Amino acid sequence: MSLAAHVSKIITAISQLKPAGRHMVAIAGAPGAGKSTLAEAVARALNENKPRQAAIVPMDGFHLDNAVLRQRGLLGKKGAPQTFDSLGFAMIMARLRAGDSNVAVPVFDRDLDLARAGGRVIPATTRILIVEGNYLLLDQPDWRQSAMNYDLSVMLDVPLAVLENRLIQRWQHQGLPAEVAKKRARGNDIANAKTVLNGSVPADITLATGQH
Repeated sequence: MSLAAHVSKIITAISQLKPAGRHMVAIAGAPGAGKSTLAEAVARALNENKPRQAAIVPMDGFHLDNAVLRQRGLLGKKGAPQTFDSLGFAMIMARLRAGDSNVAVPVFDRDLDLARAGGRVIPATTRILIVEGNYLLLDQPDWRQSAMNYDLSVMLDVPLAVLENRLIQRWQHQGLPAEVAKKRARGNDIANAKTVLNGSVPADITLATGQH
């Protein structure tokens, strides 16, 4: 059974135990762990069984703008916990948890390297939300406040060496020369990965991937 099938089966079982209301699932992990890929596969599997019941909410939409980061001297640390609107994220999670209205959420545009406000609207009728991001389980106040809304949490556990290789390839695919890609991956990205691995509370489910 694939990881996506395994996770979607658990989500379906939880939703059957609590037929009414909305269900929120957190998929967390370090940069390069495969969170987006898993979230998309899980949503696809759920929607095959029942169309439009599941939607994805990426944490990346809550990046602070580059101008704000530059003003705060944080541009070189973009992607670290303090470079996100963590309290705004917590407030949106609470609104989504209530499920009593349509909610506009920001979406991160990688090509433009900025978040677009109101980039997606989550309908009140969407029953299952898959939230994906690095710091969903981080043991810090705003992130703990967000985590109160999750019915299920999943952590992708990937070895640092595998993460490093994936992140180097990611930067190269974005057009950076090999040496520059290595520097970016081994600098800020790996520092953020260690923050996720060492600073997160235990998830309900930990999936060890990329071990071979």
